[in-house]
Amino acid sequence: MTMNKTIRLTLLLLFIFLSACTSSKKVTVQPTSTLPSIVQPVNTIPPTAQSIKTLTSTVQPAYPLPGTVQPVIGLPHGTDGYAWWNDTIFYELFVRSFYDSNRDGIGDFNGIIKKLDYLNDGNPKTTTDLGVTGIWLMPVNPSTSYHGFDVTDYYDVNPDYGTLEEFKNLLDECHHRGIRVIIDLVLNHTSIEHPWFIEARDQPQSARHNWYIWSETNPGYLGPWGEQVWHPSSAGYYYGIFWSGMPDLNYRNDDVTDEMYNVTRFWLQDVGVDGFRLDAARHLIELNQAQADTPITHEWWANFRTYYKGINPQAMTVGEVWTSNYEVVKYVQGDEFDMAFNFDLASQTMRNISSWNAGSLSGALQRNYDQFSPGTYATFLTNHDQPRVMSVFVGDQDKAKLAASVLLTAPGTPFIYYGEEIGMTGSKPDENIRTPMLWSADKYAGFSTISPWESTNNNYEQFNVTTESSDPNSLLSLYRSLIKLRNEHAALRVGDYFGVSSDNRSILPFLRVSKEESLLVLINLSKKTINGYTLSLKQGPLSGGYRLYPVFGEGNYPGLDANTNGGFNLYLSTSEIPANGLVILQLIRG
Repeated sequence: MTMNKTIRLTLLLLFIFLSACTSSKKVTVQPTSTLPSIVQPVNTIPPTAQSIKTLTSTVQPAYPLPGTVQPVIGLPHGTDGYAWWNDTIFYELFVRSFYDSNRDGIGDFNGIIKKLDYLNDGNPKTTTDLGVTGIWLMPVNPSTSYHGFDVTDYYDVNPDYGTLEEFKNLLDECHHRGIRVIIDLVLNHTSIEHPWFIEARDQPQSARHNWYIWSETNPGYLGPWGEQVWHPSSAGYYYGIFWSGMPDLNYRNDDVTDEMYNVTRFWLQDVGVDGFRLDAARHLIELNQAQADTPITHEWWANFRTYYKGINPQAMTVGEVWTSNYEVVKYVQGDEFDMAFNFDLASQTMRNISSWNAGSLSGALQRNYDQFSPGTYATFLTNHDQPRVMSVFVGDQDKAKLAASVLLTAPGTPFIYYGEEIGMTGSKPDENIRTPMLWSADKYAGFSTISPWESTNNNYEQFNVTTESSDPNSLLSLYRSLIKLRNEHAALRVGDYFGVSSDNRSILPFLRVSKEESLLVLINLSKKTINGYTLSLKQGPLSGGYRLYPVFGEGNYPGLDANTNGGFNLYLSTSEIPANGLVILQLIRG
């Protein structure tokens, strides 16, 4: 009995041991009809951008992957047949307020050079610079005013800013980093203290007298804003549309035209600037009481274009034509300016972001795009004559970020007013809009080591370049990311624009399409996260099927199939668009 029990126990233990060993290799096969799916269709939920980076190190994909398309490297040269300025992101810079290098409280050319690596260090792989590829310098000529718009010498630079040689050195340093430079060219008027006007007033028999516009008696009519335009002097009344300190030049006199042609040649040929911002362009030549947009003004600008393009065909002009776009478009028909500032769109952008109105902003973007010939308008949010963005938004960082998102993804050549990228504030009078740049939390905001020409913003310890550079969620960090993205993607710079509709009224969606790239831009103009929305485009440039990958933002997006009209019908996505957020999707065929 004892032996039998021992044998049975031994056999039982052996059976248990063998069962355990074989169970680890056992596979249960279910009917295929009941198997759960473990493979998603590739055009339903594509991999994320991060997973692609991981996979591509070991696996060669069978279809194209997202990436940069026709990036800007060095000086922009133009993409898809467009000019270099359409590939450029400009930075409007007031020399007096940018950086003081010689401890006199006033910004200067050498100060700009010291801070050029902040604007663009010349290396597209770095992320510590802003990445702009163009600079517009507000007036650099000698002047009796702080702002410089009343010029006393068109052939020199303001001694407060440095010397002409230092200015040329600035140009060289900019070009070396891939930055082109345009300057303000103030042709409409001079300073009352310009030697030309002094001679014209004090010597009525002089040939220079007719360089300005005179009347023995006061004609009595007012200017476009109800202002006095006829000003008394010892030689009679002279015309000055802006104020008595800025007498208008008389362009009915060919000698004036010849002189200003020579000024233009000097800056393009002898100095080497890349173009001009043309101040007060619509007021150049009056016709009796018609003080803007006269036929003879258009004729003069057309002749001016022929002249400066003859010196340098690649020279660029952008006109300040501050009026309705119905008049602005007449200046950019191909025979006057290369571009004009789009004041209508700037105000519509700011107003609709202030009211969180995505639908109205979508309509404005489409109307403006349809109204202009491609590549002929310059976009901005505010400039040196307007309250700053952050003041308009009463300190709302989210709205400032939305404005940046629209500016740097929508059509047009963008211009960024200095300090806008860090949230500087300022409202009228004009001096408060043009205060020193905020570099750090140090005394005088790091602009100077002595008290500057104008006081800095009071909040400089919180909002400055140094502080915001260390915060990945700051306004400055967003500007850096968006500028880099625009430089890397041709569709954002020169792509056609197609407004997309959505069932969610808080989404601003649009498609940008260049010859080699298609991008779908989704901007959330609300304080809530959005998911579960549809998008539609009745007619467009698409064909076939696409995979969608985020190049900005996150999420998994289903494939998109074009309809027979090149658009798409009720594209459904459940991926989130963050509150006040931006997502940009690259469409890849396959």
